[in-house]
Parts: sequence; C-alpha cells; structure tokens
Amino acid sequence: MAHLLGAEALHLEYPTRVVLDSVTLGIDEGDRIGIVGRNGDGKSSLLRLLSRRLEPDDGRVTWRGGLRVGVLDQADTLEDDHTVGQTVVGDRPEHEWAGDASVRDVIAGLVPDVPWDAPVGTLSGGQRRRVALAALLVQEWDVVMLDEPTNHLDVEGISWLADHLKRRWAAGSGGLLVVTHDRWFLDEVALTTWEVHDRVVEPFEGGYAAYVLQRVERDRQAAVVEAKRQNLMRKELAWLRRGAPARTSKPKFRIDAANQLIEDVPPLRDRTELSRLATARLGKDVVDLLDVSVSFGENQVLRDVEWRIGPGERTGILGANGAGKSTLLALVAGTLQPDSGRVKRGKSVRLAILDQQFTGLGEIADDRVRDVLARTRTSYVVDGKELTPAQLLERLGFAREHLSARVGELSGGQKRRLQLLLILLDEPNVLILDEPTNDVDTDMLAAMEDLLDSWPGTLIVVSHDRYLLERVTDQQYAVMDGRLRHVPGGVEEYLELRRRQDEGTSGAQAPAKEQPRGAEQHAARKELASTERRLEKASAQVAALHERMAAHDPGDYAGLAALTEEARALEAQVAELEERWLELSEQAG
Repeated sequence: MAHLLGAEALHLEYPTRVVLDSVTLGIDEGDRIGIVGRNGDGKSSLLRLLSRRLEPDDGRVTWRGGLRVGVLDQADTLEDDHTVGQTVVGDRPEHEWAGDASVRDVIAGLVPDVPWDAPVGTLSGGQRRRVALAALLVQEWDVVMLDEPTNHLDVEGISWLADHLKRRWAAGSGGLLVVTHDRWFLDEVALTTWEVHDRVVEPFEGGYAAYVLQRVERDRQAAVVEAKRQNLMRKELAWLRRGAPARTSKPKFRIDAANQLIEDVPPLRDRTELSRLATARLGKDVVDLLDVSVSFGENQVLRDVEWRIGPGERTGILGANGAGKSTLLALVAGTLQPDSGRVKRGKSVRLAILDQQFTGLGEIADDRVRDVLARTRTSYVVDGKELTPAQLLERLGFAREHLSARVGELSGGQKRRLQLLLILLDEPNVLILDEPTNDVDTDMLAAMEDLLDSWPGTLIVVSHDRYLLERVTDQQYAVMDGRLRHVPGGVEEYLELRRRQDEGTSGAQAPAKEQPRGAEQHAARKELASTERRLEKASAQVAALHERMAAHDPGDYAGLAALTEEARALEAQVAELEERWLELSEQAG
C-alpha cells in the first residue's frame, strides 16, 4: 500500500504546556482515520501539523512528491462578496462542472437549498459551513483532512457525507483524516481511530465502537490508572453491545470478549424506577399540545400537531433544518403561543432548557466558577451517591484548576458543562436539550449521557447527533411537512421517509411498505435467539475441548493433533455463528 505522508518525532508546545511529544505516525493509500480526544488535547493541532499549516518545534512532516492535500478548518475563511457558485466551483464554465457527475453529487448533497447566485455574506452560519465543505469536496485531492465536518449539518446531511466519503475514499484510493465528536459518523467512516491524549497519539483498529472496546481493554491492563474513565467506557460498551441499531456489525470484536467486559454492567436505565420517580415529581400531567398550529406570515410551520408528553418520557425530535423543531420546543417551553389549538401544562412542571446560546451564563460572566458553585445546592444524588457541585462538575470532565477561572473566560465546552450542571442543580422535572453536542468532545458526551441515565424526569432532545439521540432517548418523533410523526424505527426510518418524500412517493404508500419491515424484524429476532443458543452451545464445547487438551497426555502427539483439529473446526463454527449473530442484530433493530 503506497505511503502518502508521515510524521517523525513531532514535538509541539505552547507557552503553558506541551501538546505533542515524540509523535511518529504515517498515512497510506486507503486509510480512513477518525481522530478523537478531549478538548484541548491537540486534535486540531495535529491536523495543522500534518497539513503543514503549523511548524512543529521539533521533528518533521514528510509528503510524497506531488501530494495534493485538502483541509476543512473550523474557522470560516469564505469571501463574503463571492457568490455561492464562485465559492464552490470557482471560474469553471458551467458546462464543465455541470457535466461532472461527482460535482453534481456534492452540490445536490450539501447545498441544494442554497441560492447559487447569493453572496456568501448573506448566508447563515450553517449554510456557510456547507458551502465551504462543498467547495472542498468538488476538487481532487490525495488526502483530505476534515476538522468537525458535521457541525451545522442535519441528520440527512451527515448521512449523505458519510456515504460520500466511504464511496470516494474506498480501498486504496487516497487518505482521509476526520476530527469529529459525532460517534455515529466516526463509526460509519473510520477504519482506524487515533486517540490524542497525554501528548501522544494512540492508534486503534476500527471505528468508535471498536475503539471503545480496545480502550476498555487497555485501561483494564493498566489496572486502575484511570478508574473513573474506564467505568464510563464500560457502560458505553454495554450500550454498543446491547443493541444500538446499525452499529453492532461495525466493530469485528469477539462476542465472548465483549460479554466478559460488560457482564457486571447494569442496564443503562431502570425505566420503571425512573418513570415512578418522574410521576412522583410531576404527576400525570406534563405538557399536552392539542391541535396546535403556528404560522409566520404566510409560512405555516406547524399544523394540527397533537402531542401528549408523559412523565418520565425520553423523546428525540428529528427534522431537517427549518422544519419547525425550534418552534415545537418553544411551544413546549411556553415562550411561543400557537395561532390555533392550545397548550395544556401540568401545575407542577419545572422546565429548563440547555440551549445553544448559553442562556443564564451571561449575567454571571464576571463571577468565578467556585463562587457560582458556592451559591448552589450543597449536594446532588447520582446513582444513589451524594456529590457536591464541584464533584459533579469534575465528573463532567471539568478540571479542578478551572474552578478559579471566570465564567466568561471558559471555553465553549467548559461553558456547556457548567450550564448543564447549573440546570441539574436547579432540579427541573422537564429538561429540553437543544443541540447539546456543540463544543463537546466524545468523553464529555459519554459523561453527559451517563449523568442523564439516572435523571428522573421528562427529557426532550433535539440533535443532529444520531448516536446521542439513540443513546439517551427511548422514542423518536419527526417534524415533517408541518406535522409531528412518530418514527418507531428511529433515525433510519426517518431517513427512509425523507428519501421517499424526495422521490415524490405519496404518504399513502408508506404504511404498506412498513409492514414487511416488521415481519422481517420478527423473523430476524427469532433466528437471533436460535443463533444465540447455538453459539452458547458451541462455545461451551470449545471450552470443554480445551480442558481435555490441557489434561491430555503430552506424549500422545497423535491424540493431541486430533483434539487440536477438532478444536479448530469448532472455533471456525463459532466464528461463523458470531458473524451471523452480528448480521441478525442489525436486522432485528
């Protein structure tokens, strides 16, 4: 496999700390690498070094001769006075770029709704991001480096991008590096995961799910060096192993190894107990939207929506940008009144919103974090244990040395953690999370999810991060054509509905197509149960055979050879059953 670029003994430091030390790595043809790590550990710096946009303090980066490298930064560098067309295709004649199928695919996938002649300066932040990504992907590159490419993309856009990158960077066709906190995207795209931590870059085979397994094993072998982190990752592995849709087939890890790692990990949430606690705090009435409609001018955003929200429900809201998700949240929160219909709210409802604007932090921007915590409650119970606000903030990945910092000086990720902490300490019983993954790394997301697992209230989540949506909610609804639609199949069902909608398929045909899917799932679950029984039996036979081999006369070479051959045959059967189990797990949903 041809070598593309490499780094040798890289050292990078800033005035206050060393970021990378003695880092050596390489990228070959066909590599698709996802880069993860905590905020501030050096992910973006690593991309800048490898793209030669930043010089290391020591070491060197080498490129193959004539290498073409394209980079998508987090910074917005677009020219405001250029049109969208100029930015995406440059000065190429229309017949040239319009006749290129790959260029048309990128434009249709990323900017179909953006006016071609509009000045870039008139676009929203999300539209500018999509234009920048399109401008990069229409060009030919040997290596592409993407820094948080899913920011501002909706679920459909993220799904399209994952498919495009897998097709374009197939085996042996260039290199791809992606820094992202979107774990579903990482699992879909990456063949290798690099974790940037403690001044080093550590490689793991596979995407996010495989990385979680290998990291748990690494932490176990390192005893209790990072005990808190290890336990959190084991819980994350339990989620991945116990049926996250369309994910169990991605990592090719051994089922028995995964079972051993999670055998003492309890279910993510005790739904019965959480529902009981939520009902005790809320009563039976939470918020009911009864035939509500909302229009802005001549644009009807929501029409005849009926949604009865129950105590303890954990609901994810899906929908394209501009579909009406924010309007729906505003109705629930009471900050917007419907044009028709009514909103009925329970008397004991205490609602809080974790929004994108860090609401509530502006008025305490000059206060130190320590002083803010001193004014809050003295304790908070998580998993039956009382934690002080400082301990809770530390559990959310907030370093103790930052307690003396002023709120206004915190990074985006630190503000997000503090905002969530203050909301939880205020004891709401209805919590709305509006795009909570912004400015947050994968470790922080796992910590946030872990905290929410034991939160006894009604949870509503709007997010384009489908991993988080599937992880923390138990049901999903989609805002489509102004109506609210339950999607039992989650994100996959929503994307299928959108594909039919784009193809012009009438809604009346949808139910007829959904029926076979249920039959397929039922059949897959039956075969899955049968396969699990066969797998347990075969695994027990392998274990018994190994015991016989251990007790066998070491001088009987012929007998040992026969037992070895029998063991190999059984192990091959186990491997086949494991592969089938993985396929059926995905089909069963």
